Amino acid sequence: MFRGNHPAKVDEKGRLKMPSAFKQLLDAANVGQFYITSADGRSAEIWPLPEWEKVERRLSEFSTMDEAVQKYLNLTGYYGQQVEMDTQARVLLPQILRGKAQLDKDVEVTVIGKMNYLEVHNKAIFEQNLAANELTAENRQALAALLRRGN
Repeated sequence: MFRGNHPAKVDEKGRLKMPSAFKQLLDAANVGQFYITSADGRSAEIWPLPEWEKVERRLSEFSTMDEAVQKYLNLTGYYGQQVEMDTQARVLLPQILRGKAQLDKDVEVTVIGKMNYLEVHNKAIFEQNLAANELTAENRQALAALLRRGN
């Protein structure tokens, strides 16, 4: 559903205006509620609520005693908040996550489509990490193998 990169800014109140390309997709799907969270604190994940509920259903199939599930739930619960998009297409990023991910007011951010959710990064930090973590030949071979499996 979501693809591509759209630059944006976070305003002084911690709100992110949804890029118009993504807003159009959300409107078409009649989505106005989101779960905004993070699995690592380095970026914000904006999940349309119906997509996040699918994740929760999948996780509920596993034992809550599973260490990986517990860690993931702790992280996504700590950073997470359910929010509603306002009439000006803005969503409020959770304060604790804004601070940790350096998504403060007037900082340029990049909003990247990750198929069924959006990821928001501090643009300068993301670009540094992108340059330092290019796809290796091994990565390319692994991707090619994954893509061949679908044929």
